[in-house]
Amino acid sequence: MDFVAGCIGGAAGVLVGHPFDTVKVRLQVQSVDKPLYRGTFHCFQSIIRQESMFGLYKGIGSPMMGLTFINAIVFGVQGNTMRLLAQDTPMNQFLAGAAAGAIQCVICCPMELAKTRMQLQGTGEKKSSRKLYKNSLDCLARIYNREGLRGVNRGMLTTLIRETPGFGVYFLAYDVLTRSLGCEPDDRYMIPKLMFAGGMAGIASWLSTYPVDVIKSRLQADGVGGVNQYSSIADCVRQSVKREGYMVFTRGLTSTLLRAFPVNAATFATVTLILMYARGTLEGPNDCESASPSHHTQIQQQAQPSSL
Repeated sequence: MDFVAGCIGGAAGVLVGHPFDTVKVRLQVQSVDKPLYRGTFHCFQSIIRQESMFGLYKGIGSPMMGLTFINAIVFGVQGNTMRLLAQDTPMNQFLAGAAAGAIQCVICCPMELAKTRMQLQGTGEKKSSRKLYKNSLDCLARIYNREGLRGVNRGMLTTLIRETPGFGVYFLAYDVLTRSLGCEPDDRYMIPKLMFAGGMAGIASWLSTYPVDVIKSRLQADGVGGVNQYSSIADCVRQSVKREGYMVFTRGLTSTLLRAFPVNAATFATVTLILMYARGTLEGPNDCESASPSHHTQIQQQAQPSSL
């Protein structure tokens, strides 16, 4: 039931947050010489006007498809790591989260590559006259046929650098916040508290690794149109800073932070409601009263979203 709840909660998070992610990617990779968008809200307006509301949901198939596998990896690795570490401490939460973040990169990297390519396809066109990719699977298949396994895993190192500390910070922040807020099962405000903790933990996680995400997006978008601009991570950093200054590492940050809170809040609200309903149905109405003091920690460990 925890796995199902996590998948449904993660899906809710994707539906809420994908438009913000599309804006983030467009801002991160747009040309500094001929920028299409002046900022976050102008990007939103332009996409809706030029490509309709559906333009904001380009590439959503990829995160939806990868959701089940990522949740399985995150929940399994985080739970088993916590059991191996034996003690439920903030530092162990960080280590368990970091381990989960590192291992799920195997699915996350190709998924985000397809998502990025689909989000950039037909930029500024309501009905694209020439679509390179039919869908996310077709996108990955074409990249594999052209570039092999290395092409499908483009940006893997930057994804690993982002996800490992990112998930660690996320689990750590969520653990500290839930402990501070006192999220006990019999608390009438437990769900709003979990939503607040999840939203703020998502913001903290993004702030800790956002510069790496900018480089990852640029590397994964590189080659769209047939021209490769960057030869390596270091070359991408060097060219980006040289052309745009250090503020390049904040490109798209506003839309990312606007996305982080509702995505994680929606995920936690959905997961928690499903788990509470299942426990109330399967274990009886008095289950919360007989729960151990660490019951909210169990929910915390099981209800982490798979995508920040």
